[in-house]
Amino acid sequence: MLAVTILGNNSALPAFDRHPTAQVVTMDEHHFLVDCGEGTQSQMGKYKIRRSKISHIFISHLHGDHYFGLIGLLTSMGLLGRLQEIHLYAPPMLKEIIDMQLSVADTQLPFPLHFHPLTEEGIIVKENKFEVSCFSVSHRIECWGFRFNQIKPFRKINPEKAKEHEVPSSFFERLKWGEDYTTKEGAIIKNEWVTEAGAKSKSYAYSADTIYDERIIEKVKDASLLYHEATYLKDLEERATKRFHCTSTQAATIAKKANVEKLIIGHFSSKYEKLDDFEKEAKEVFENTELALEGVTYRV
Repeated sequence: MLAVTILGNNSALPAFDRHPTAQVVTMDEHHFLVDCGEGTQSQMGKYKIRRSKISHIFISHLHGDHYFGLIGLLTSMGLLGRLQEIHLYAPPMLKEIIDMQLSVADTQLPFPLHFHPLTEEGIIVKENKFEVSCFSVSHRIECWGFRFNQIKPFRKINPEKAKEHEVPSSFFERLKWGEDYTTKEGAIIKNEWVTEAGAKSKSYAYSADTIYDERIIEKVKDASLLYHEATYLKDLEERATKRFHCTSTQAATIAKKANVEKLIIGHFSSKYEKLDDFEKEAKEVFENTELALEGVTYRV
């Protein structure tokens, strides 16, 4: 299962009961926090996201609306007696900031906090069932996007065929990963004789704050779900460019060119009270678009 729960969908200023950026990605039993703007703790409580489930935190960049809630969340976890480790992936300077905040408060976290500085594109986490990669986006300061990929067997067992060819069930897991089976007599049972194509692995791409930049397309290509910032409506494209942000139609253009299955847009400017026009404009370019609404879980 792959899903994304939006905790904050606004840009720099909280407004109209919208909060700065934060979201939780759920991939089977794993829970990842992506960005942690002011108010993230309150939003987690409101939408019943358990802090104890979070094992990895990813911070895209060091503008306050993407990380000002982090030190509060970490210290709250400590006050609640958390002991299990957390892995934090962020621009290198964040470690210095966190160390200073803990130092001046004379606070020691009771759990291991492993800091992983983001310095180059590529895979930053890889486990049996998932991998996470980061990619650079074009913002006013160093900024990163993230892609979450499921890792799952790409073949499905045909039990009748496997039985017919006398493949033992103890070998089934290896069949799922494409291996052929060799009998005791040395005969080779081809994988395609006893398996079928499995379900496509799913992926979620988070593009973070960025100017319109088609270099992103290759990084998010064919994603099952893409989140792309859309700070302004299309009539303010010049303002968006000057402030290193995107418009609704620019986000939709990236989605279309990247051949993603679905797009959600967020990071709305506080100048807008109503958001309907964002979805309307984006749909004119890429039909399968929705607003990233707080409290909504988007299942892939």
